[in-house]
Amino acid sequence: MSDAIDSAPLDAEEANGLREKFYNATIIERIDVHADLARFRIRPDAPIPAFKPGQYVALGLGNWEPRLEGTQPEEVPEKKLRKLTRRAYSISCPMIDRAGNIAPVDSVDYLEFYVTLVREADSPDKKPPVLTPRMFGLSVGDRIEVQKKITGHYILENVNPTDTILMLGTGTGEAPHNAMTATLLADDHQGKIVNVTSVRRRSDLAYAVEQAALMKQFSNYRYLPFTTRDPENLDKSHPGFVGKQYLQALYTSGQLGTASDDPFSPESTHVFL
Repeated sequence: MSDAIDSAPLDAEEANGLREKFYNATIIERIDVHADLARFRIRPDAPIPAFKPGQYVALGLGNWEPRLEGTQPEEVPEKKLRKLTRRAYSISCPMIDRAGNIAPVDSVDYLEFYVTLVREADSPDKKPPVLTPRMFGLSVGDRIEVQKKITGHYILENVNPTDTILMLGTGTGEAPHNAMTATLLADDHQGKIVNVTSVRRRSDLAYAVEQAALMKQFSNYRYLPFTTRDPENLDKSHPGFVGKQYLQALYTSGQLGTASDDPFSPESTHVFL
């Protein structure tokens, strides 16, 4: 008989005891973009150590936690049931506070994460996704683990005040660029800041409202979102047909330079990819 179980939860008393033992942070806000995409704001119990925009930290949840309905079943061996699974996530930020002011990472007492729900493995030979099917079952007030060490070398370095900053990302890869953007704007960066993202559909743009507001406030900031699976990307009869908009093609064709109104000179442009 196999010693594996299909995400069977422990009894409530033991599960609560393990949460008390391992978890050190609370979800204070969850902003759902759609069923498979959300922004999680998590406040650690301890003060957040100073860190740089672009860095990441690991989040952890117990293997005993239930999985969201509609995600791939998972068999958890008994020996792993009472342990945590951790995954690293780049830290994003709110970008703008409720008063409409710029809100970089060091202006809030929580950490923001931009997370896609992975419902199942992308091939039959791979193991089911572990963390996000559990994370997307959490609500405001629920507990989670945030590792103490925030780290990473994907940061703003050797940037002059008038340099152009070009950031290119796809999907939730926008997260570290949003943190960098907010810090640059808060520090009164004078050069052009161009934040480019490619997503499947416009409905996948979780920060569209904040980005539009920032462009109104800062004339040197451009947010350029592109899509690959909306009607204008797939339907040649669509009046606004543009085809699939991939970042590499947009860059090499010169479209990004035109849309940014910047030649991206090698002498004064920093590229974050």
